Amino acid sequence: MFKIKCLNQIAQIGIDHFTENYTLTEKLEEADALLVRSANIHDMEFSDSLKAIARAGAGVNNIPIDKCSEQGIVVFNTPGANANGVKEAVLAGLFLASRDIIGGINWVTSQKDNPEIASIVEKKKKDFAGIEIMGKKLGIIGLGAIGTLVANSAIKLGMEVYGYDPYISVRSAWKLSKYIKPSKSLEEICRECDFISIHVPLTDSTKEMFNEKTFAMMKDGVRLLNFSRDLLVKEDDLIQALNTGKVAKYITDFPTPKITGLDGVIAIPHLGASTCESEDNCAVMAVTQLMAFLENGTITNSVNYPDCDNGHPDNEGRVAVYHRNIPNMIGQFTSALAKENINIPDMINKSKGQYAYTLLDTDTPVTPEVAKKIEQIEGVLRVRIIK
Repeated sequence: MFKIKCLNQIAQIGIDHFTENYTLTEKLEEADALLVRSANIHDMEFSDSLKAIARAGAGVNNIPIDKCSEQGIVVFNTPGANANGVKEAVLAGLFLASRDIIGGINWVTSQKDNPEIASIVEKKKKDFAGIEIMGKKLGIIGLGAIGTLVANSAIKLGMEVYGYDPYISVRSAWKLSKYIKPSKSLEEICRECDFISIHVPLTDSTKEMFNEKTFAMMKDGVRLLNFSRDLLVKEDDLIQALNTGKVAKYITDFPTPKITGLDGVIAIPHLGASTCESEDNCAVMAVTQLMAFLENGTITNSVNYPDCDNGHPDNEGRVAVYHRNIPNMIGQFTSALAKENINIPDMINKSKGQYAYTLLDTDTPVTPEVAKKIEQIEGVLRVRIIK
């Protein structure tokens, strides 16, 4: 029986996906896995029983990845599960950036007691005139699941779309419209585009990638959309760009004290993936990945350990070894099992950065004593007996 603790409310359709081999618990110390959405768990202490954390969403900034990696805790996310919801929010942002719909609505609301509202609308509406997006150039920074959907949708809306992603996956490339113009640099996107939409993860290399230098490359009156992470934009430099007119509109899903209420800023309360469909999709995907991992040792969509799938364990035993990605690890594992007269009919080893993961299928079950011997090998972080 596996025990699961939910740190946030998870869509019921996902919880219902668990079989009778799973039960929910309120006790963190006894949980085999955690399900989380937005809860910040950086200061949380994890027990030895914790094997995995599944984030029902794409971003994992609320999870201490390095700490989990060192403790042999696999962290999953659900890339693409909420992509359509975020795409639709970005498209809404695109229209809000081009037309002063919010300003017009606010003015109408302010006139709710004016009996002459119908007659003065025609005179007042010129104050809220905007531009059309058809024929305008849109630059997409990051062509993952969301960026690809936004790019393809913008093509259908009649925009000229440029895409920049030096790390684009084969899967995303296949899904891109043939009409999207590939850009070789961020500078080209900034120089050419009337609208720019950001779709990259927050890393050390992308933090504050939009700054005074980047803004200087852009057209005057550019409209910038950020539905990825607030820290991708250096806010002091953004404010200066807004004041000079370099940036006409900044649409973001991440309100902060510095930019909330500023002219030219439309801050949305992180609604990108806040749809019933997105929450359901993320919950089901997170639960499915957790079950495959806990039952079979299969890793899919982990941010700290490599994808690894050796199917259902058909042999008598299966053991998972979490270890550093250094030479001679496999030889030491097989030697340790050979000394116990344990045969290995099948195995798989994968690596991701400085970490690696090995599944060993054995003809006889691996005992806790043997697992302990493997765990004592230098470079091994954790050993888990799956069967």
